[in-house]
Amino acid sequence: MAVEPLFGTRAQKAFIITIAVQAIVVITMVALTFGIVQADAGSTFTELGYKTLPCYLALFILAEIFELIMAFDALRLRNIIQLMGIVLFHGALIVFSALQVHETHVAIFNCQPKCVSDPNHVWNKVQNILIVAPCIVAASWFFLMFWIKQLYAEFGWVIFHVVGANPKLKSMYQFYQIFICLLKFDFFCFVGVTMQLLIVILNKNSAEFGVTVAAIPIVLLLLAGCARAVKHEVKLLMIFSLALMLPSMSYLYKLDRFYAPSSAQEYVSTRATLTVFTVVAFLLLLASLAIGIKCFRDFDKGLHESKTHGQSYTPVKMQVIDAFRMGGMTERQSSYFPGGAPLQPQISIE
Repeated sequence: MAVEPLFGTRAQKAFIITIAVQAIVVITMVALTFGIVQADAGSTFTELGYKTLPCYLALFILAEIFELIMAFDALRLRNIIQLMGIVLFHGALIVFSALQVHETHVAIFNCQPKCVSDPNHVWNKVQNILIVAPCIVAASWFFLMFWIKQLYAEFGWVIFHVVGANPKLKSMYQFYQIFICLLKFDFFCFVGVTMQLLIVILNKNSAEFGVTVAAIPIVLLLLAGCARAVKHEVKLLMIFSLALMLPSMSYLYKLDRFYAPSSAQEYVSTRATLTVFTVVAFLLLLASLAIGIKCFRDFDKGLHESKTHGQSYTPVKMQVIDAFRMGGMTERQSSYFPGGAPLQPQISIE
């Protein structure tokens, strides 16, 4: 049995096509909602600070592009753990798209002063379109799980090929893959929270806006430093990167601003999404810190070469070797073996 090249099987093609199709449909639905509300609100759409739907559209475009890149990356690397991460991420998209139905309703009816001429009329026009998004994402989720089951069978032996049969190395390699996968999702959550704060809430002249913008390159360098340190087992860089994760978790303090009476009105139309993103980002960062410490303890224990190989894995060709050509053996000579039965073709891995 051969390991097929990238997109060489029906499961691989169907998996990536499912994600691409649902991305196109969902982004189209969100864009239609955005267009309908903007057409009704006219110039007051931005003047009144009504930015829930622009933020919703931007986040969904970001999420769908991110998921598509992650899916391609997982198929390229034959990374089962990342495939499982995509399933969880897709489930989070269902929650996010469902939250937007509520938040769009709040924005249309609670925006003061009103940004649309007739909130009831506008809501009746966009309600069904909004509901389509979580339904499409949920339906595609079940298809993804079906295809991932087939991909699991297709890629299941790859870790064995990379690290061999040593259970200890296999465990270390799996923790390494989990850590790299967590860093990728940390990136998305950080960008998602930051995008919402910059688009929806923060005043460009405020100190908080400057702090948020300044945090972007710092966090990106932190994530990139973690990935490089764990891949090449650079101890000082790993210690520095893990240490920076602790102050990065201070983002959780923003939950107080979302619900504090003095600032709650600013977040009324985006509070639910911001809360979910902030809590998930904190939990992912906490999990990254814990798994990162575990990976750091595994440095210099023989995994470096296999990790580097695993990150650039290429399909291993299986070749059938005709036993009759080995050493010039003929069917007549095979009769010297017990039972006189000829040898069967053998399988070897190159």
